[in-house]
Amino acid sequence: MSTFTIFLALIIIVAFLLVVVIMVQNPKGGGLSSSFGGGGQQMGGVKKTTDFLDKSTWTLATLLLVLILLSNVTILDKPSGTETRVFESDEPVNTEIPSATPAQTETDSAQ
Repeated sequence: MSTFTIFLALIIIVAFLLVVVIMVQNPKGGGLSSSFGGGGQQMGGVKKTTDFLDKSTWTLATLLLVLILLSNVTILDKPSGTETRVFESDEPVNTEIPSATPAQTETDSAQ
């Protein structure tokens, strides 16, 4: 398994978690924090669920950006790609440009 594949799997997982965290939030402040009894009560060691969701959103978004940049670096450092093999082949490349005009036949040249 290549490093790009590992980064791709991590990007998919982080993107899924980011979508879940964003969907849990309510823009009016009534998301999970109101479902679990309000903002002043303590739930699972977190005083305010909205602060936890806000911090986790920013953390996951930053992690996603870093993973995307790192995966780009692994793509650029990989010289064994198919594009490299095409450019390094010893076979001659056909550089002839096909013409857009139809070929002349004997009847065309006789007229």
